[in-house]
Amino acid sequence: MNENDDQSPYGRGFIAASIIIAAVLLCGAVLLIAGLTSGTPQAAGEPVQSTSGDGVGNSPAVQSADGSTGQPATPAGEARPGSTGDPGAGSGSARSNSASCSLPAGDQTIPIKPPSVDGWDVSRRVVVPRSASIGPAKTDPDGFRRCFAQSPTGAVFAAYNVVAALADQRQAIPTVQKLMLPGPDTQALIRELRAEEPSTDSDATQLAGYRVLDANQDRATIMLALPVESAYMSITLTLVWHDNDWRLQPPPPGEPVGSPFAQHRDLTDFVTWSGV
Repeated sequence: MNENDDQSPYGRGFIAASIIIAAVLLCGAVLLIAGLTSGTPQAAGEPVQSTSGDGVGNSPAVQSADGSTGQPATPAGEARPGSTGDPGAGSGSARSNSASCSLPAGDQTIPIKPPSVDGWDVSRRVVVPRSASIGPAKTDPDGFRRCFAQSPTGAVFAAYNVVAALADQRQAIPTVQKLMLPGPDTQALIRELRAEEPSTDSDATQLAGYRVLDANQDRATIMLALPVESAYMSITLTLVWHDNDWRLQPPPPGEPVGSPFAQHRDLTDFVTWSGV
């Protein structure tokens, strides 16, 4: 695979307000004009090492749709080296799922084949998966979908729904309050959103596939592929288990939501999974 990382040329506030969708399309146009180059940067193209049950660091298997053997996820409770964002830090949570989400954790292996679904739904113009056993188990009156299984597969379902949740810029602030891990970075992002005029003319995009870079019961880093013209752009999301559901880890100050971005000629290194 040939790909090239490129951080968005726009500021953090713009990315937050455009919430991934328009930003990815804009970045994709810039990168595609520049041309696809060879080389696979580690930041976006190589799996992050996770700690296996025997205490030895091993990289998860490359996620592809060819049915190759996957690797079990790391047991819950083990620290991830270099991790940031204490799930218990800060405040600003706009929901509490401890009493309302009760899906069984289920299979803890990394899904290297398309997960089974009960159906695909349109959520805020984005087509997202639905499963009675994996989630979402709850949908708020504003359309926000929540309550996913505490497993790598549940994190993948949640990641797809993250893109949908952030697609409606008019609901950016309440969505960030519900979706992101509470803490100072999330509060800073909300302050920036309050200072901006939300856009009403962004285009929704659809998801083409995913690649799990690192996952265990409490944390998952997932790369999502989105079609841009004749190729694909990817965004990278880190989800943390907090208050009985998956929350999106906010970017540090100055970084865009969804970074690092990368470009891809095809879906060779992804599990192809889409409802469109």
